[in-house]
Amino acid sequence: MIIARSPLRVSLGGGGTDLPSYYTEHGGFLVAAAIDKYVYLTQHHTFRQEIILKYSQLEKVQRVDEVEHPIMREAFKMAGYVEPSMEITSMADIPAGTGLGSSGSFATALLKVLHTCRKNIVSPAELAEQACDIEINKLREPIGKQDQYIAAVGGITAFTFHPDGRVEYRPCDISEETLFNLEDNLLLFFTGYSRSASAILKDQNDKSKQQNQSMLDNLHFTKDLGYQSLDALESGNLDEFARLMDVHWQRKKARSSGMSNAHINEWYDHATANGALGGKLIGAGGGGFLMFYARDKTRLRHAMREQGLKEVRFRFDFEGTKVVVQN
Repeated sequence: MIIARSPLRVSLGGGGTDLPSYYTEHGGFLVAAAIDKYVYLTQHHTFRQEIILKYSQLEKVQRVDEVEHPIMREAFKMAGYVEPSMEITSMADIPAGTGLGSSGSFATALLKVLHTCRKNIVSPAELAEQACDIEINKLREPIGKQDQYIAAVGGITAFTFHPDGRVEYRPCDISEETLFNLEDNLLLFFTGYSRSASAILKDQNDKSKQQNQSMLDNLHFTKDLGYQSLDALESGNLDEFARLMDVHWQRKKARSSGMSNAHINEWYDHATANGALGGKLIGAGGGGFLMFYARDKTRLRHAMREQGLKEVRFRFDFEGTKVVVQN
């Protein structure tokens, strides 16, 4: 049996500039953090010639070409499987469609399992790039490279997306005291809404391809916020980091009418009136999780609980996609 896990993520600045429709022309930059909430994939060999896949649905097929789940089908092909005799089960700490990058985490964990079965040694960068190839090139999803890369490498990481497709990354140089304060004062609350990231991002993707000046100006500004957020984190100025989160959210809402709604706006305003210095909706928008940096986290927790929002507490993950059981 093999069990692999891949962390989910939160974006800390510059999100949205990792889509090929933007970075191939202008270059992209963002800061993201892996968290200790995971997608798990388990694999074991079966005695019959069949492929059993358990996720939100159940599949039993004979050949890889018959697999309905698109990421699973393409991952099998990429790893060189045709008629494997195996069962794969997927589980997650957080539901899909909630803005924490679950699709990228799923893809990297699955590829890690399949490569481990083959005894292939694959670096985190290779793993991330293969997951990107599946989702962006083969399946034509209008998404970026952030989720796959932060899931594969973990940590609090700065990513540069070059026009030629190369991705450079480095761990952010954050002091231990700043790291602990960041973990202690970043709070996540589930809005109760889930949505398809692809549907939200399609509008941004289309407008970027069309060279829509308003969208490009928004993304240029967002990229600059990514650099400013990195500077704030590395200098230990978390109040400034929180202010930049708020600026980012206000600009992010302007990208698409589906980015927010009346309830999310009301919760955001309630949070900033009750202990939050700044925050934003995590992921493509439209639902998922609100994240705040809190000056008074006790007051903020009580205020959001009164609004009916559930908090998910987390720490950062510095291991990335890894095999946790192999026997």
